[in-house]
Amino acid sequence: MEHRDSDELRVVPHSGPAPLADLNLLRTFLAVYRVGSFTAAAHLLGLSQPTVTTQIRSLERQTGRELFERLPRGVAPTPIAHDLATRVAGPLDALAATGQDPAAQPHARPDPVHLAGPAEFLAERVLPGLAPLVADGVRLRVTTGLTDPLLDELRHGRHDLVIATVRPRGRTLASVPLVDEEFLLVAAPAVAERTKPLLAAEGPAALQTVPLIAYADDLPIVRRYWRHVFGARLNREAAVTVPDLRAVLAAVKAGAGFSVLPHYLCLTDMAGGSLALLHETDDPPINTSYLVQRPGTPDNPNVTRVRDHLLGLVRNW
Repeated sequence: MEHRDSDELRVVPHSGPAPLADLNLLRTFLAVYRVGSFTAAAHLLGLSQPTVTTQIRSLERQTGRELFERLPRGVAPTPIAHDLATRVAGPLDALAATGQDPAAQPHARPDPVHLAGPAEFLAERVLPGLAPLVADGVRLRVTTGLTDPLLDELRHGRHDLVIATVRPRGRTLASVPLVDEEFLLVAAPAVAERTKPLLAAEGPAALQTVPLIAYADDLPIVRRYWRHVFGARLNREAAVTVPDLRAVLAAVKAGAGFSVLPHYLCLTDMAGGSLALLHETDDPPINTSYLVQRPGTPDNPNVTRVRDHLLGLVRNW
């Protein structure tokens, strides 16, 4: 069998019945199947990439079938692999779970749960909500960032759970809707007092002379609000851009201008009178956040605890 690339396999079929595969080979196969890459599976399993390649080749020799096809990035399962995964995933996950019962391992200390997502949402909602688990001994390692890089890192085993602002595509990640965020057009009370009547009378053109405070130069949140609520195209530049919604909020509260911010970030300041709504609408733009993890039973039981706790918290958000 000739080796072309670390993620490319060629199988030499053999005749006769396939022997029962070693459990370690099946575990490695399932990891590759779920993450779509030999390299990522090696990281996830704590093995070297050549070891993963060797184990998959051994399994292919035993089955006499090719299990993965090479892609520009990673591998794709063949129909044989889909069938094998269907048959072995449940038993292997159940077998792994039997060794995760904390009562059976009284001295074992689970690893930290690696959680990632947008900095503002983690700080304002998630970490305060997880405080009871931390007090009960759960350890967290938190990473902030943009959704696409974080999902890529999740596929490579660097995180356990990711809060994503878009639903991930493909079969390698499992996701459930977490919470819907409404977006509001807001300003400091003094700015709103002189601007809100003009906005009601003239439409969004009334804001043309008011400085815009934004998260990014391409104004994704503000453009979406203009398109969804006003049915118009936004044609202007921001006076201030800062890649932290909490900093945007601080500038707006100080009277620097207006912005579009998620509802959860505005609640406290609107209730306290330091922030005002510029425009009321029955149909605000909404963005759904998703809780994402790799399929299967995680090795760390606290991953499941954190996941279930977050899903329970959203009822009060």
